[in-house]
Amino acid sequence: MSGDTSDFNNMETRAVIKCFFFPLQGKAPKEIHAILKETLGERAPSYATVKNWVVQLKLGDFSTCDAPRPERPKTVTTPEIIDQIHELILEDDRISAKSIDEQLGVSRERVKSIIHEDLDMWKLPAKWVPICLNADQKLQRCLSSEQHFEFFRRDPNDFLSRLVTMDETGLCHYDP
Repeated sequence: MSGDTSDFNNMETRAVIKCFFFPLQGKAPKEIHAILKETLGERAPSYATVKNWVVQLKLGDFSTCDAPRPERPKTVTTPEIIDQIHELILEDDRISAKSIDEQLGVSRERVKSIIHEDLDMWKLPAKWVPICLNADQKLQRCLSSEQHFEFFRRDPNDFLSRLVTMDETGLCHYDP
């Protein structure tokens, strides 16, 4: 077994066991595993796997192919779904995950995962907001904070009486 063993897969390994070790030499699973470990190193199958393959060969299952498995369910995290969720949030930033889930037929957990992980947004008490602010948003917040600080500097005693807030979404300046 000289040559490149880096691309050995399970099917090829079972074929080697079937053709060389089992019928011709009658080796035990431990001996077969030791030879595979020496030849393939870290890529060798575990002893339990080799033992299982030998048992299958003894029972008459001489197939070297993997048994068919049920397909993995299709994922709903597709670019189209992400775009649809993003469009719904842009249309109404106060939309709930429940409403998105009902409109698109996607589970609520998946909707929340897409919003948090793919769109990098979090729901504050009133609306969805991006985690990272862009340059314009940062500038607007800095200017607004400077204006508030200037109002405070002018009259610290009257500052809080002029401040009106509705909820905990942020502090905005309005000058009619």
